[in-house]
Amino acid sequence: MRTALHRPAKQDIRVFGSDILFDGSSEVGIEHAGSLYRLKITRQGKLILNK
Repeated sequence: MRTALHRPAKQDIRVFGSDILFDGSSEVGIEHAGSLYRLKITRQGKLILNK
């Protein structure tokens, strides 16, 4: 008799639109574990995360 494989439940990912997150600016700060990270929109429309 074969047993069914149990896969862990897929976790939901919280999704934020960049228009909501940036609210008209080109850079936001993210605090994580006591450090400040900067998320920037480049001139080409790409995202860059810097510590």
